[in-house]
Amino acid sequence: MRSTAHTVIRVAEPMPARAGIGLRAQHHDDLLRDRPDIGWLEAHSENYFADGGAQIDYLLALRELYPLSLHGVGLSLGSVDPLDRDHLWRLKRLVHLAEPALVSEHLSWGAVDGTHLNDLLPLPYTEEALHHMVARVGELQDYLGRQVLIENVSSYLQFANAQVTEGEFLQALADRSGCGLLLDVNNVYVSSRNHGFDAREYIAHIDPRHVREIHLAGHSVNTHGDFSILIDTHSRPVSDAVWDLYAFTIARLGRVATLIEWDTDIPPLAVLVAEAGRADQFIKGLHAHAA
Repeated sequence: MRSTAHTVIRVAEPMPARAGIGLRAQHHDDLLRDRPDIGWLEAHSENYFADGGAQIDYLLALRELYPLSLHGVGLSLGSVDPLDRDHLWRLKRLVHLAEPALVSEHLSWGAVDGTHLNDLLPLPYTEEALHHMVARVGELQDYLGRQVLIENVSSYLQFANAQVTEGEFLQALADRSGCGLLLDVNNVYVSSRNHGFDAREYIAHIDPRHVREIHLAGHSVNTHGDFSILIDTHSRPVSDAVWDLYAFTIARLGRVATLIEWDTDIPPLAVLVAEAGRADQFIKGLHAHAA
């Protein structure tokens, strides 16, 4: 347990230091039948907010086979709109029902004046935004009675009035709120290419004590003449450059539970399992080197 400026919260449970995959409906039956050798599963929380039905039944059946993480995409934690009470209630009910090892949300906003946008939009990295996020994360953790991990998002524009880097903002948020961090290595790489900063320097300054989960995903490159921008599409295998950055990351942070994200153009289950197996080889190689 950990005491913060708010209430006492339950710190995230240990997750196997292995690779897991995102749980998608088209793979439910295959997972139950084949039971592939993967470390864990991560489900998008909102996909299981229903009062009952087949989706919930599958989730609970798979929870008996694999450790589970719940990953939220729709709370709009960084907005100034009040947090949606029905959303919070459904999330708390799901956490109580599924007993996940980890619960995570994004360092982003996506709603204004009750209008929700289908995107994870970045915040300005200012003291005012940090104060707001500390309060919002505190409210969420108080309501759930447990620690929440906050994930860095990919971005395509930067705020001119930023006072600190994204990494510094995340670390201050973790220090002040008691949250953990979900470090998305692909998002770091995408943003570094789009904005021209050093991805390894970003990761080198992250405090390993805060990071409890890592995400890996594929991205796309959009080119217009001489100009290119990387888009975090989650629609293809992890790139070689991101694998290289992942190797640097775990050498710095140690053996951390790692997720393969694939949200569009979803391939057969065997493809995801193979990607997870590749991540496991990096983790095992780190362990062997340390020994």
